[in-house]
Amino acid sequence: SDPSYTDQLVVMTYPVIGNYGITDEDYETKIPTIGGLAVRDYNDIPSNFRYTETLSEILNEYNIPAISGIDTRMLTRIIRDEGSQRAFLTAAECPLEEALAVLRADRPRTDAVSRVSCKKKWYSRTANPRYNVVAIDCGIKHNIIRHLNKRGCNVTIVPYDTRPEEILALRPDGLFISNGPGNPEDAAPVIHTVKILKGRLPIFGICLGHQIIALAYGAKTYKMKFGHRGGNHPVKNLLTDKIEITSQNHSYAVLASSIEGTGLKITHINLLDHTVEGLSDETNRLFSVQYHPESAPGPQDSTYLFGTFIEMLETEVRSHA
Repeated sequence: SDPSYTDQLVVMTYPVIGNYGITDEDYETKIPTIGGLAVRDYNDIPSNFRYTETLSEILNEYNIPAISGIDTRMLTRIIRDEGSQRAFLTAAECPLEEALAVLRADRPRTDAVSRVSCKKKWYSRTANPRYNVVAIDCGIKHNIIRHLNKRGCNVTIVPYDTRPEEILALRPDGLFISNGPGNPEDAAPVIHTVKILKGRLPIFGICLGHQIIALAYGAKTYKMKFGHRGGNHPVKNLLTDKIEITSQNHSYAVLASSIEGTGLKITHINLLDHTVEGLSDETNRLFSVQYHPESAPGPQDSTYLFGTFIEMLETEVRSHA
């Protein structure tokens, strides 16, 4: 249910899928936008007291194509060696040349963020709020909002194309740029917003938000060979020299060589491929990470980043007291 999967055909490497079922309270968005699912073996009889629906029921409800009986380990090795592949699901009777013709004629969409972003602002309030945060919805996961709520933040979630002056009119103490799908260069309205608002209030970005911040500062991004997926990516915090195990789901990354001269500083790196995992601009009270500290699902090594954002908000509130 992570909106970052929009239009992607996801291959599960674990051999048996479906035995946990689907639990409503674990949803990260209201409507799943995954493009398709490929599994080795499917189990339609969940053994989990929390489950509310089977996987097949969810797939049918939202018209998501899926296939089982696939050698997913072989497919994983192909992706590892050759990179992410364009693909679609079709009937076995479809001639190969016809299938390839359809694939060649198809053009990848560039409107993923606009499709998953909310269409009007909405609110997520908490008891005894201390801070007001505006979150730009590029495909935000619900657990991010929960983390902000439980730390005393009233959160106003706004569409990706909300103008900077409209955001300031909401009188926020800080701005959050969310995760989301697709190429960050396609999110031009959000890039513009960061350019205008940096330095005017604290800003925290996650995943796509991290890439958008880099672009707003003049850095560059690139599409990775097969991206980072899963909940076991080791990341080094260059400020503390500590290692964090992180959850990641992205196809693009910030080009490290483009950071110099932008005003940004690299704060985190991936220990597997040394890609950029975190950036900051202390002068403008701004920071971002490429991974998912909200841990839904995944390890909780990086939830402290929400605390870092709260410290910035507290400073902002006191400055206006």
